[in-house]
Amino acid sequence: MNYTVFDSLVGKIKIIEEENKVIEIKFVKNEKNINPKTEVLKLAKKELEEYFCGKRKNFIFPFKVDGSEFALKVYKALTEIPYGKTCSYKDIARKIGNENSQRAVGGANNRNKLPILIPCHRAIGSNEKIVGYAGGIEIKQKLLELERKNIKFL
Repeated sequence: MNYTVFDSLVGKIKIIEEENKVIEIKFVKNEKNINPKTEVLKLAKKELEEYFCGKRKNFIFPFKVDGSEFALKVYKALTEIPYGKTCSYKDIARKIGNENSQRAVGGANNRNKLPILIPCHRAIGSNEKIVGYAGGIEIKQKLLELERKNIKFL
C-alpha cells in the first residue's frame, strides 16, 4: 500500500493506493506531506489539485470502489449529479428505486472512501440544508462553493 499527503483548499488530503488503484481519499489533519512515489498517486494528486484550482470536474485516475450492492447503487447515483449541482438524499433514494431509504443513502455516503471522486458532498437535505459529511460540514460547504464558483469555467 502506497500513499501521498498534500495540502489542498480544504486542508490536508491523503490518497491511498493499492495494486495500482486509488482505494481511499481521506481528509487528514496531523500528517506530514509526502510526495507521491507511484504513477497512480502522481496522477491522482495532479487531478485533485486541478479540481481544487477549478480546472477539472472529471477524473481519469484508476480507482477501486468497495461497498454493498446498495452502496454501489448510491455511489453510481452520486456520480450522476452534475458538477456544481446538488441533489437531496431523498432524490437519490428515489433514483435507486427505494424511496424510503434516504437514511440508508446517508449511511452509504458516510462510508464513501472516495470523496470528491464519488461526490457525496453534492448530497444535501430535502430542505436544501447542508447536512452530514464524513469530512465535516465545513469541507462540504467549501467543495460546493468551489464547484458553484467554477462551473462557468469548465
